[in-house]
Amino acid sequence: MRERPPRAPHIAHLHLHATLDENQYADVLELLTGITPHVQDFPPDAVQLDLTSALRYFDSGPYELVQRAQLRLAGLYGIESSAGLAGNRMLAAMAAAASEPGRATRIPGEPADTAAWLRPRPVTALPGIGRATALTLSRYGLHTIGQVADLPPATLQRLLGAAPARLLAERARGHDPRPVTPRTPAARMTADLVLDRDCLDPAEHHRAVLGLAEELGRRLRTEGQATGRLTLTVRYADRTATTRTRTLPEATGHSPALATTALGLLTALGLQRARVRAYAIRADDLRPAAETHRQLTLDPTDHRARAAESAADRARHRFGPKAIIPAATASPTHRPTPPTPS
Repeated sequence: MRERPPRAPHIAHLHLHATLDENQYADVLELLTGITPHVQDFPPDAVQLDLTSALRYFDSGPYELVQRAQLRLAGLYGIESSAGLAGNRMLAAMAAAASEPGRATRIPGEPADTAAWLRPRPVTALPGIGRATALTLSRYGLHTIGQVADLPPATLQRLLGAAPARLLAERARGHDPRPVTPRTPAARMTADLVLDRDCLDPAEHHRAVLGLAEELGRRLRTEGQATGRLTLTVRYADRTATTRTRTLPEATGHSPALATTALGLLTALGLQRARVRAYAIRADDLRPAAETHRQLTLDPTDHRARAAESAADRARHRFGPKAIIPAATASPTHRPTPPTPS
């Protein structure tokens, strides 16, 4: 049986055009883990994401996921960003540096296309090229990345030394094997929805929060996790926000239980005719689902609901996230954005 070749990586680099304190930067990291858990921080104004495992979950291309990340940052926190998308961390960072605020640059994955994008650029665009190295290279007429890539390795070693020459030669050819490495496992999960326009309809508020609770529950079950606490944040058209938190009676990943708590938080906000622009539900106090204890019940309805939920999860895993959508969350105008895969 022939082995399936590994998927090509899709790395995104986001440069944040904002001055953030430690707590605000932590909020950004938490938000982006709603797209992928593979997030590496570069405080105070950059972050990298490995989107490879998120493509099937969202049933979207990498460029669409980058745009989704930028939309979430702008809609929830008013943060404008420049983005780069490429096959490795170095190229993604270079693409972000070449992007205007609010835009994203994608470097094609084919080697010839990558070389065509990379070669004309100044050698100083490569990460790690300091002033002294750039001056040394310029003395020998080496001004572009393409000129460095074409230089014989022995010549480059005489100019810079063995180790720096090897690293520079690899980078000039667009090679960077470093993976995106999150510092610690995610201690929370977030699902959010940014609307295209202000929403004043209480029924739409209800539908949006219900959909986010459903998607958050699905991800918890996919990752074998349970949550003991939910936080609902509603952001308004004037960029203010209201937050409410509630501890669950027992840790769970069961969507109806999450929905009951989330809708209770929504009711407590008393929105009525508030002009809402975004919603976010955060699950804290995560723990392995196998280590949680569920209150026994003789109610057959609960058993049937959990069995149907498991069957729906299996169908989504096999046929994609849109295979089964709860009727109560369907809307002709707004649909919640699912959180990340594991």
